[in-house]
Amino acid sequence: MNLRERIRSWWRSNAAPVHLRRGNLGEEAARKHLRRLGLKFLTANYHSRRGEIDLIFRDNDCLVFVEVKTRSSELWTRPATAVNARKRRLLCRTALDYLRLLKYPPVRIRFDIVEVLLEEEDVKEIRHLPNTFALSPPYRYG
Repeated sequence: MNLRERIRSWWRSNAAPVHLRRGNLGEEAARKHLRRLGLKFLTANYHSRRGEIDLIFRDNDCLVFVEVKTRSSELWTRPATAVNARKRRLLCRTALDYLRLLKYPPVRIRFDIVEVLLEEEDVKEIRHLPNTFALSPPYRYG
């Protein structure tokens, strides 16, 4: 890597806002944690016109849609509380878009939340909350 490329790389890594760097760190930690639990990683940051799903895994015959919440403190509330009714609806609609892309495979689905707690720039704790919520009415699958 020449000097110009090193400077660009350094600039890009430092130019990202703190919350985005923390979010990326949390998603990477969550991905590694879920892989260690035996889930098969499929994709990250799936976007549709309705929203984004942080991570998608397969757990045997089940597609797992994962929302990762990374925080540096729990003083006020747990990270999972940020996944309110509006966010759950968006995740459900985006998951249905992903299933449509796969031509509606005959699988079960579930929605998990992974809380990642940071101390400085290090991962302090990871909490996996499986099957946290179901598809929001009026949506159904399977």
